[in-house]
Amino acid sequence: MPTTYADLLASAKKKTKDVSLDDLRKRLDAGEKLTVVDVREKEEYRTGYIPGAVSIPRGFLEMQVEQKLTDKNAKIVTICAGGVRSALAAATLAELGYANVETANPGMVRWKDLRYPMEMPAALTDSQRERYSRHILLPEVGEQGQAKLLQSKVLLLGAGGLGSPAALYLAAAGVGTLGIVDADIVDASNLQRQILHATSRVGTPKVDSAAKAIADLNPDVKVVPYEERMTSENVERLFRDYDVIVDGTDNFPTRYLVNDASVFLGKPVVHGSIFRFDGQVTTFIPEKAAKKLGIEQSPCYRCLYPEPPPPHLAPSCQEAGVLGILCGIVGTLQATEAIKLLLGKGTSLGGRLVTYDSLKMKFRELKLRRDPHCPICGTTPTITSYIDYEGFCAIGA
Repeated sequence: MPTTYADLLASAKKKTKDVSLDDLRKRLDAGEKLTVVDVREKEEYRTGYIPGAVSIPRGFLEMQVEQKLTDKNAKIVTICAGGVRSALAAATLAELGYANVETANPGMVRWKDLRYPMEMPAALTDSQRERYSRHILLPEVGEQGQAKLLQSKVLLLGAGGLGSPAALYLAAAGVGTLGIVDADIVDASNLQRQILHATSRVGTPKVDSAAKAIADLNPDVKVVPYEERMTSENVERLFRDYDVIVDGTDNFPTRYLVNDASVFLGKPVVHGSIFRFDGQVTTFIPEKAAKKLGIEQSPCYRCLYPEPPPPHLAPSCQEAGVLGILCGIVGTLQATEAIKLLLGKGTSLGGRLVTYDSLKMKFRELKLRRDPHCPICGTTPTITSYIDYEGFCAIGA
């Protein structure tokens, strides 16, 4: 005999346990470890939801639930507007092997009437939802994550080979504010690898050229240009307002300065460097930043390079040349690291150095260890203020 909708609903209610809204609130207030799954449509969800609820519209439940809820033994409470879709969703989850599923009855309409705690989702515009739709589909990003990116600030040190791809992908991703530090002008020799710039902008300050390219790519992004060279006198002013620093510098005095400032100010630094056909990427996470991000402190640049190498062992790109495409790969890895830090997702490269040999098309990963005797991040630091970095690198060489 064919099953009717009423039969289906009755069967679902028999298979699942109801939880009252009062009981659900008490359990949430008590800190019970459970996941509220809101199965309303996105438009309904945007009118307000229970703090911490996971949004999976009923029509996408079977497709998305195993990505968003990996533990099938976790406590789950489904909720909708009135209690019908949530009952059907709970029954479906039970069929998919979720062992501890309840359904809230009635639903969000009554929850709102009772003035129980609610959160409002990120206020994205329709055009932003369209632009970032592929991000929003990712459970690790979603609308909340995209809103976080739009509120984030990243400082790019250099608008050259590494800064160019990093800036373009961070802008495309919707990072709301990009600071760009560079005192140079666009030269024809830059165009082989510095894809932020164009022939029509040769002779233009790189920060202005970068701002034009990013404005054309994504008007959501605010570009703050700093047409100046970074020094001990201005580094704290430049770093102060930013969440993550992307280091695309090409000289050792500046790299040591960046490292020391990051430790003093607690700013994570995504470091990249290139040489001919080889590149490397890592992330330096000082103690203050690690506490803020809730992750482990990593070795710093001085742990990796206690002293700068002699000049003949580290010639510049101008002296040794560089494969242009290599800059795109390394800069894109840096942008990826920055996005992960901003979202608080994934595993950072803190304590790991990724190297890339473009001729062999081979990646390698090296583990880095903190030096307990490091003069700036060790147990008894001896560097407590900025030093003469040009002099330090000259002596080290």
